[in-house]
Amino acid sequence: MRHWITSFLLLTMRPNVRQGTGMARVGGNEMPVKHAASRRVVCLFLAGMWALAALAWGIVAPAQAQTPVDLDLVLAVDVSGSVNQTRFELQRDGYVAAFRNPRVLETIRSGPHQAIAVTMVQWTGPALQVHVVPWMRVGDDRSADAFAAAVAEAPRRLFGGGTSISGAIDYAVTLFGESPFRASRRIIDISGDGSNNRGRLVNLARDEAVAAGIGINGLPILALEPDLDDYYERNVIGGPGAFVIAAQDYEAFAGAILKKLITEIAADDPRRRNTLNFNDLRSVQLVRFTKGR
Repeated sequence: MRHWITSFLLLTMRPNVRQGTGMARVGGNEMPVKHAASRRVVCLFLAGMWALAALAWGIVAPAQAQTPVDLDLVLAVDVSGSVNQTRFELQRDGYVAAFRNPRVLETIRSGPHQAIAVTMVQWTGPALQVHVVPWMRVGDDRSADAFAAAVAEAPRRLFGGGTSISGAIDYAVTLFGESPFRASRRIIDISGDGSNNRGRLVNLARDEAVAAGIGINGLPILALEPDLDDYYERNVIGGPGAFVIAAQDYEAFAGAILKKLITEIAADDPRRRNTLNFNDLRSVQLVRFTKGR
């Protein structure tokens, strides 16, 4: 665009014409004044045509197609005041280990597009969310390791501010519009150790997300609120096949997130989901599926 504007200015700027006896001097060469005027009219016309063509191309040029994947997944991680540095690191290390686990990649590769898109956000209060890992495609060993490395390198950006699950849901919903990938399923994966105590009612945020075609699954950590899994099931999760997987404490988080990722990646195919074997994951409660809200 900048180049044709420059050309337009050069073509239409007033020539260096010195009046004489029927002749004009343009750039040191003599030519008839009438011919100089005619040339300027032609240049104006051509420049105008180029401008119209450029504008038309900008209007009708097709948008770049999105890359298809099987799932768009937002990982929403609780970093509220109850999450000290040790607990934060246990969560972070759990996500890193999960995406480097061959069982996760095997499940991803079993889908129609053999890839998913994932991003991560840290959250606390109603307006306290930080997008810490951008949208990334995961479909092979290299991309899975790249996402795991991005999670490992993402620093903690928030400290305190309450526990607003509703704020986390509302923010996560906006991230799907930024995704460069196209998926038939869009899921928010919420993990946390407390019930909603800031912002609007969490069930309202959930219902709006579900109405927009977005599912929500939950991973409550029961270290502080032993009945948090029931709260998540009643108020947080939503959408067809939504489920809760609870970790008894932060030490059990790694096993819980591994089980949760494999389950939600395979959730579009009951046959794949029913073949999952989690007998080796202790301190992780059984999956509880709902019919959606």
